[in-house]
Amino acid sequence: MSIERTLAIIKPDAMEAGHAGDIIRIFEANHFKIIAARLVNLSKQEAEGFYAVHHSKEFFASLTAFMSSGPALVMVLEGEDIIARLREVMGATNPAHAAPGTIRKLYATNVERNAVHGSDAPETAAFEIAYFFPGMESV
Repeated sequence: MSIERTLAIIKPDAMEAGHAGDIIRIFEANHFKIIAARLVNLSKQEAEGFYAVHHSKEFFASLTAFMSSGPALVMVLEGEDIIARLREVMGATNPAHAAPGTIRKLYATNVERNAVHGSDAPETAAFEIAYFFPGMESV
């Protein structure tokens, strides 16, 4: 196993519902070390830049509107094989298909308002970490 870094976001829906502390406790229970964190209020343009990879998809406009609808907590997490482990702890993108006990099964309401974001690969993690924490290495 190798030490990695990944980006995690507690999305506006989970922030508004007061689930940030619960989600952070899940991260800590899984030995995900938080090495950087900041509260952001993304503009529509910032959300569009972050999700640019999805620009041609039909959900792009609604996703970026949602992500710019309120505060979100962005974090860099570090740990052994953290990218795959975080994806497992988050659960399936669609909470209806998420395993019991996963963050999305517990706190998400639908595919878009799914409480959390996590990088899906080392290359994605490097881009996403640099987007919110310029100058920080992805390891």
